[in-house]
Amino acid sequence: MAKNGLKDKPLLRNFLWGIGFLVAMILVLQLALTIFTRHNRELTVPDFTALDMKTVNRVAKNLHLRTEIADSVFVRHLPLGVVFSQNPVAGSRVKKNRRIFITINSTVPRMVTVPSVIGYSLRQAQAELAANGLNVGKLTYVSDIATNNVLRQQYKGKDIGSGRKVETESKIDLVLGLNSEDNTTDVPNVKGFTYSVASANLIENSLNVGKVRYDDSVKNYADSLHAVVYSQSPAAPAHVGMGRSVDIYLTVDPEKTK
Repeated sequence: MAKNGLKDKPLLRNFLWGIGFLVAMILVLQLALTIFTRHNRELTVPDFTALDMKTVNRVAKNLHLRTEIADSVFVRHLPLGVVFSQNPVAGSRVKKNRRIFITINSTVPRMVTVPSVIGYSLRQAQAELAANGLNVGKLTYVSDIATNNVLRQQYKGKDIGSGRKVETESKIDLVLGLNSEDNTTDVPNVKGFTYSVASANLIENSLNVGKVRYDDSVKNYADSLHAVVYSQSPAAPAHVGMGRSVDIYLTVDPEKTK
């Protein structure tokens, strides 16, 4: 009598059971791996820039992230104690409980000594102030025999002598001489330059920085550092009186700078 079915084929039956068991184990392992690695459950790192650490820690906790202060800098234009930069950057995809390393703006301003630039030319004064961690502020011209000779230096509207301590990156305003026979300058083309480079270029050409406008593409302080000039007024080339203000408009949108 013929025998049918797997009961009469133990080797085949055991083989099929083995295959079934192996497939089941693979499925269980894949499920466990998915749960363990939180597959498709990555978190988007928020932008902590310019936030104080109390807010940063609250947001991070709600998102199941961890934060650690890795370094500090001093940036004059940022409030003390807020986030200057982060790693990973905003928008990165990370796993739950990932550590975000934070660089904060120091709570203690760094102070520098003001040098005397009286008697210097504008270009010399600009270089000397930069070497001491300071910037040239407003240029004011008064009648004098020598154009661009520094007659006075001021801080927050008052004369300031050498040896005084001020916060790094402070602006020192200069009062300069202006000869009636040498009182005009060319407006440089600062398109494509960051604010700091454009500002230095304008000052070097005896011009003031006027209105500074950032477009909607500039979302935070980090963006402002990378933003470049896409328009200026008056436009170059132009021949104007020394001390004239030039308005600049900045963006991080590459389409505007083509």
